[in-house]
Amino acid sequence: MTPRLWVDADACPVKPEVYRVAERHALEVVLVAASWMRVPDDPRIRLQVVAEGFDAADDAIAEGCAAGDIVITADIPLASRVLAKGAAAIGTNGRPFTEDNIGDAMATRTLLADLRGAGEVTKGPPPFAPADRSRFLQALENAVQAASRAKRVRMRSRSARENAVRASTWSSSNRRPWWNAFSTSTRWQKP
Repeated sequence: MTPRLWVDADACPVKPEVYRVAERHALEVVLVAASWMRVPDDPRIRLQVVAEGFDAADDAIAEGCAAGDIVITADIPLASRVLAKGAAAIGTNGRPFTEDNIGDAMATRTLLADLRGAGEVTKGPPPFAPADRSRFLQALENAVQAASRAKRVRMRSRSARENAVRASTWSSSNRRPWWNAFSTSTRWQKP
């Protein structure tokens, strides 16, 4: 099964790049948003509009994605949820979220939220730059290729298991060494 791309689409600046990669690899794309938006006329791209509400799109993505899927989001808690399900997560700036770095990202997010809650003025994220777009495109391509490699490995291990089962069901009496292929009853006789 090929990975499905899930996009937290409400404020996603890299939708055109997602479409390009999906077209190149023939992947299905699910855009999840709180309102209707225009999407390319492609049967593999669909828009899922969710009810407006706090984290409604995040909940839909977290419930719909499966292991092996790739989720594009800038939402760190959503990235944490999809990583727990076995899906890959990539930030819109090209930063892949992993099991190794999601804890630090969550801690930083919580710390900054606490500082803002205490009245501290914090600066927001830097403006989206062309380097971010390029980094995102490379990270998405890497994630798709990694998912494809993982699929091939699963298929090879499955066929290896099937071959092992076939070999174990073939009885040892049916196996003969190559030198016994010629029966002793059919000896060459001199004319």
